Amino acid sequence: MLTALIILWPALAALLVLLVKGDGARKIAFGAALVELVLGVWAWINFVPNASTQFLLNEPWIANAGIMFKVGIDGISLLMVLLTVFLVPLIILSTAKHRYEKPSSFYALILFMQTGLLGVFTALDAFVFYFFWEVALIPIYFIAGMWGGENRVRVTFKFFIYTVFGSLFMLAAFVYLYFQTPGTHSSEEVAFYQLVLDAGTQSWLFWFLFIAFAIKMPVFPFHTWQPDTYTTAPAAGTMLLSGIMLKMGIYGALRWLLPVVPLGVSQWANVVLVLAIIGIIYGAIIAIRQQDMKRLVAFSSISHVGLIAAGLFTLNHHGLQGAMIQMLSHGVNVVGMFFIIDIIQSRTGTREIAAMGGITQNTPFLSVTFLVLLLGTVALPLTNGFVGEFLLLMGVYQYNAWMGAVAGLTIILGAVYMLRMFQRVMFGEKNEITQGFTDLTFNEKAVLVPLVVMVFWIGLHPNTFLTISEPAVLKLLDVIKR
Repeated sequence: MLTALIILWPALAALLVLLVKGDGARKIAFGAALVELVLGVWAWINFVPNASTQFLLNEPWIANAGIMFKVGIDGISLLMVLLTVFLVPLIILSTAKHRYEKPSSFYALILFMQTGLLGVFTALDAFVFYFFWEVALIPIYFIAGMWGGENRVRVTFKFFIYTVFGSLFMLAAFVYLYFQTPGTHSSEEVAFYQLVLDAGTQSWLFWFLFIAFAIKMPVFPFHTWQPDTYTTAPAAGTMLLSGIMLKMGIYGALRWLLPVVPLGVSQWANVVLVLAIIGIIYGAIIAIRQQDMKRLVAFSSISHVGLIAAGLFTLNHHGLQGAMIQMLSHGVNVVGMFFIIDIIQSRTGTREIAAMGGITQNTPFLSVTFLVLLLGTVALPLTNGFVGEFLLLMGVYQYNAWMGAVAGLTIILGAVYMLRMFQRVMFGEKNEITQGFTDLTFNEKAVLVPLVVMVFWIGLHPNTFLTISEPAVLKLLDVIKR
């Protein structure tokens, strides 16, 4: 019952938000998101850290077809649920300085999207997973398309076509797998795990599923929708996309690809790792050349997600645990980075790095929080990024030493583009644009302080989170290597 409440509460709150006018919509949405945070923390407190699925709900959905509305939470799901319920209230709070047209629709869409995301992270039936996968897509399409920047319709349409195209491949694979289950057909996760398919069948099923998840992450060369969409979407939309939504692709691969078609994965793992490592280097090099801060962080995200994907397909303990903790860390860091860029743009009217300078002279609080989040992003020891990248690189190195060496360049290249951006934006002489730059407001501190706390919490006490996911990850590895 708790899982159902966690999924449905944001949607019910969204219906209420639609009835409210003006700034009241934001306040009610924020209150609803805080209630959702309490529900997520309650699930964490009552969760027993073992490999079982807890808070299970299993009700008939399309009963005559054997399709159940089955949702529950294990250690892998719980980390994604906690990330979602932690970030959404901060994202809503970050919009306080903006005045959107039709605010009730804007904030209701954020809450509807939260329902879709939580449904994806808790679904234990393939068609329930697919349903929530699409539910999460629709709100962000309207958020980016209605409240985005220049060329928003064209850019959002490209994003929509990409993701729907991938979703159709996933649906086709799920339908095929459903009809392969014996007796009364079932689309439950466990039924798919128990299928014994020949290597040739698993090979083409691998690509049908991988394309869907690779587009959402995104992994090179399925990434071309991402930089424009991140840049064009309103700040809250970019935070939702980068902080939470791209985790759907990683989570989907972990839950519905690796254990369902293990022979297909073993056939194509080398290819995926090569693509992921190309993405690491490509994203970093393009980020170095960017003059727009938002585009720089967008390309850096491709690089970081490439490393997570590489770790995932090593199929070893370090790689999978590294992917889990790095999903948390990336969500925290990238939301903080995009919010700081939004703060700078709102005060200066530009995101151009060359136009900045001297901001740190008047902004001690902004300078410290910006630097902490940036150092987390470049994986400085004692920050959250270090834990995930260390485990991921260890996993890739165990798989192949040369691949591990090349993937390790992400740390060097990341430091180049991030520290150079910080130096050019924050240091140097003030100019006309940055002369009157003011430090953080109370609302802005309320968003950034929890993110900074998480940077150090994950960096100093990673076992708080690793022990949650480890039993479920080990169980998943057993299924994959059966």
